[in-house]
Amino acid sequence: MTPPSTDERPRPDTTATIPAQRRSRLATEVHTHLGGLPRTFWILFGGQLVNRIGGMVAAFLVLYLGAQGLSAGQIGAVLAARGVGSLVSQPLGGLLADRVGRRFTLLTGLVATSGALVLLGAVHPLPAMIAAAALLGSVSELYRPASSALVADVVPPAARAKAYGLLFWAVNLGFAVASLLAGFLAEHGYWLLFAVDAGSGLAFAVIIAVGIPRGTAGRPKPAAGGDRAGYRTALRDPLLVALVLLTLAYATVYNQAQVAIPLAIRDHGLPATVYGTAAAVNGIVIVVLQPVLTTWLARFDRMKVLAASWALVGGGMALTGLAHTAWQYCLVVVVWTIGEVGTAGFTAALVADLAPAQARGRYQAMFGWGWSAASLTGPTVGTFVYGTLGPAATWLGCLAIGALCGVGALALASRVARRRAAALHLALA
Repeated sequence: MTPPSTDERPRPDTTATIPAQRRSRLATEVHTHLGGLPRTFWILFGGQLVNRIGGMVAAFLVLYLGAQGLSAGQIGAVLAARGVGSLVSQPLGGLLADRVGRRFTLLTGLVATSGALVLLGAVHPLPAMIAAAALLGSVSELYRPASSALVADVVPPAARAKAYGLLFWAVNLGFAVASLLAGFLAEHGYWLLFAVDAGSGLAFAVIIAVGIPRGTAGRPKPAAGGDRAGYRTALRDPLLVALVLLTLAYATVYNQAQVAIPLAIRDHGLPATVYGTAAAVNGIVIVVLQPVLTTWLARFDRMKVLAASWALVGGGMALTGLAHTAWQYCLVVVVWTIGEVGTAGFTAALVADLAPAQARGRYQAMFGWGWSAASLTGPTVGTFVYGTLGPAATWLGCLAIGALCGVGALALASRVARRRAAALHLALA
């Protein structure tokens, strides 16, 4: 048989090659954004996602308390009690994470939070509600320093920003789902919100108990000089203290999304659904942009990224003063949400880089304390300035504080870079 002519020879099957190339590119993208992270991290990620999907009580707590017949002042007292309790929660959680162990603190905090949620939903006299809210605040953040410290234990420094960013993404994805489900469940009784929230916390605890064996996430080994790095060491660390204060200032501005923005929407005569839509836009932008944007930003200096992001959030909040319609409010939310995404993972990663291995829980607790304190300063300062000095002063204040935070981050950039380089050299030695 004569061989076929050149024109008759079979050609490569390009229809199979093109999909294969696309699959290869997709695999590369997935590895870039999700690869290189250990099993323990993904256990935390899955548990955090489950916990946040069930986290329904916080967003609807004001409505629940109002449905119980409490006045605005009484509702404020309950919320304040929870806020005061939260100031204790993270420092205690950090201490337990370093002294007793990550796994123990995670399990204790999650189980205690579930119990406190059930208690808050069961009691009705105001003094009992205040006591239950204070208890909830004091235990609800216990697990956070242990979770953040465990990420620093198992994830190499170069991948920490990505890891913390993905946890941030899971929190926001879970929050978006929880908000949709909670609105439906609340129509059938607020007790369902408490039941689902408590159940999701217990589910997170089960995931930790099963997925992280005993002894694999315990107390870190002391350094050569002994286990002397605690809160006293942390408070004497000028870089950490400066970062916590900057975080407190930034978080106070960020809290205006839940304080001043809904007041402005109300004052423009717009319905509450506009605020709900704006909140949904915030979640959608985070879910869509965060994995890609965080990976891209990780190639830049972390403090410079934070400087730009904090300034953008402050400027975006200030733009609220120019908004008058629903679409304008949503556009403003997109602006400052991009800045929020820019902060995702970088602050927690910086704290992990600064912390001695035996004090990672306490360092993360101090960082978290900045956010807890802002849950008091944000509403207090925001409502006072808005009601006394006016909306314009509120938005200009956001702009000024955001800019100052950006300047402060730039001022610390070189010192943080040297500290990170020294820590990386020590880790590789």
